[in-house]
Amino acid sequence: MLFNSLQFLFFFPVVVALYFATPHRFRWTLLLAASYYFYACWKPEYLLLIIASTLVDYGAALGMGAAATQARRKAFLALSLGSNLGLLFAFKYFNFFNESARALFDQFNLFYGVPAFDVLLPVGISFYTFQTLSYTIDVYRGQREPERHLGIFALYVSFFPQLVAGPIERSTRLLPQFFEKHEFSADRVSSGLRLILWGFFKKIVIADRLAIYVNEVYGNPAGFDGPTLLLATYFFAFQIYCDFSAYSDIAIGAARVMGFELMQNFRRPYFARSIQEFWQRWHISLSTWFRDYVYIPLGGNRVPFWRWYVNLFAVFLVSGLWHGANWTFVVWGGLHGFYLVFSLMTRNVRDRGWEALGRLLPARPAALEPSSAPLRLAPALARVASGTASLEPMQASGLQAAVRGWWGGVWGAGERRPGGAAERPLPRSRFSLTGVREMAAVFVTFHLVLLAWIFFRAASLSDALLILRNVLIWEGGSARVLVGSFGAYQLALAVAAIFSLLAAHVVQSRWEVGELLARAPTWVRWAGYYLLILVILIFGNFGGSQFIYFQF
Repeated sequence: MLFNSLQFLFFFPVVVALYFATPHRFRWTLLLAASYYFYACWKPEYLLLIIASTLVDYGAALGMGAAATQARRKAFLALSLGSNLGLLFAFKYFNFFNESARALFDQFNLFYGVPAFDVLLPVGISFYTFQTLSYTIDVYRGQREPERHLGIFALYVSFFPQLVAGPIERSTRLLPQFFEKHEFSADRVSSGLRLILWGFFKKIVIADRLAIYVNEVYGNPAGFDGPTLLLATYFFAFQIYCDFSAYSDIAIGAARVMGFELMQNFRRPYFARSIQEFWQRWHISLSTWFRDYVYIPLGGNRVPFWRWYVNLFAVFLVSGLWHGANWTFVVWGGLHGFYLVFSLMTRNVRDRGWEALGRLLPARPAALEPSSAPLRLAPALARVASGTASLEPMQASGLQAAVRGWWGGVWGAGERRPGGAAERPLPRSRFSLTGVREMAAVFVTFHLVLLAWIFFRAASLSDALLILRNVLIWEGGSARVLVGSFGAYQLALAVAAIFSLLAAHVVQSRWEVGELLARAPTWVRWAGYYLLILVILIFGNFGGSQFIYFQF
C-alpha cells in the first residue's frame, strides 16, 4: 500500500479512529493487525518472512536473557545475525554475487552452472531487518532487557508507518512507546497532519514531476547531450531527496497523529558544508545505525590513522551495498568513503590555505567587526511577531559548535584530526572569510554528492561512465533537446518547485515553522493549509508512483 494512494487515504483515518476508540490494552492488537494488512497489500506471502524474523529474534533475545554464560549469549546472537542476514542475502544479494561469479568464470572460459534465484525482492526487507537486528544486538550488549510481550515486539518490527522505508528505529526508543497510553491531542494531530501534507507536496508535486524527466534521460543516456544529462542529474538530486524525505515526513507525521514519535531522518542535507555534515543530515537513522553497529565495533577512531581511514571507507562500501545489489551502488558508497577520507587527510592543508588567503586581504574596518554571536532567530521572531521583544543575540549552541568543528561531521563531535592540530581561526584583523568559505563548502559538497548520484541512478556502470563522458559535450540544438518530450511548461514547473523547496528550507533553517504557525491567526494557518492542498491538487502528478527507497 502506497502512502500516495487512495487506499491509504481511506486506511489511515479508519485506523486512527479505531485506535483512539479502542481501550489502551487492546491497541497493540489493532496496530499489529493494521501493520500486517498494510504489508500484505504488496504480497501476502512476504508476511511469512517478517513473521519468521520476528519469532527468531524474539526467541534469541529471550535466550540471551536466560543464558548463564557469554558463550551461550554469543550463540543466540549468531542465530539472530545468521538468520536475518541469511534471508537478506538470499533475497537481495544472491543473484548479484551469483552473476558476478558467473562473469568472472566466463572470463576464464570456465563452466559455472549455479542457477539464479528467481524471486521478487520483498519490499522493505533491508529496513525491518536492520531494525530487528539492532534489538538483538542491544540485548546482547546489555543495553536493554529482552521484550517478553511477543505481540508488542511483533508490532515494533512491523509498525506500518515506518515499516517499508524507515526511519530505522531503535528498540530503546520505540518499544517503550507501545506501552504508553496516548490520549487524543488536537495539537499533536495537527502537527502530524501538517507533516503529512508537506510530505505529499514533496512527493507528488516535486519528486514525481522530476521523475518524468529523469527517467526519460537516464533510461537512454546515449540519446542525449551534455546539457540534458546535466539537468537530469540535478533533477535527480532533488527527486531522490524529495521522494525519500517525503516518505519519512509522512511516516513521522502518521505516527505522531497516534501519539508516537519517530526519529528525524533528514535535515536539509543539501545545505551541508562537508561530506561529514551531509551524512549528519541525510538518512540519519541509517548513518547512525552504521555508526553504532559497524563503525564502532570496527574500532572507530580509536585505532591508528591508517586503520581509521580503512574503517570509514569500509563502512561506506557496506552502506552502498545496503542500498542495492549492483556495482553502481558499491561505487556510490566508495565515492562517499573516498570523499570523507580525503577531506580528513587534507583538512590541515585547506585550513592553512584559507588562513593565508585571509592574511592577503586588507584590514577590516572596525564598523564591519562582526557580532560575537549569531542571532537566535526562531524564538526571537515569535516575540517580535507578538510585539513583546526584538531579536536578541546568543552564543552558538553545542550542536552548532560541533557542526563547525572539524569532525562534528558524520557521527558527532569528539573525534580527532590527523596530527592533533587545533582548528585555526582566521585572523580577526582581516576581512572575515567565514561566509565565503561556508558558501564555497556548500557548493563543493553539493556537487560532490551530485557526482556520486550519477552512479546511484544509472542502470549500470557503463551507463554511468557514458554520462560522465558526455555531460560536458555541448552541441548545437541543446535547448531543444534539453526540453525534449517533457515540455517547456513542465520544465518551468519543475524548476519553480525546486526553488520553492529551497526557499522553504531557508525559512526552516532560521525559524521553527510549527511555532510560527501556532502563533499565527487561525485564518492565516488555514489559508496556508488550503493553499498547499490546492497546489498539490493542481500541480501534483497523481500517477501513484512507488517511492524510490522501496526497492532497497
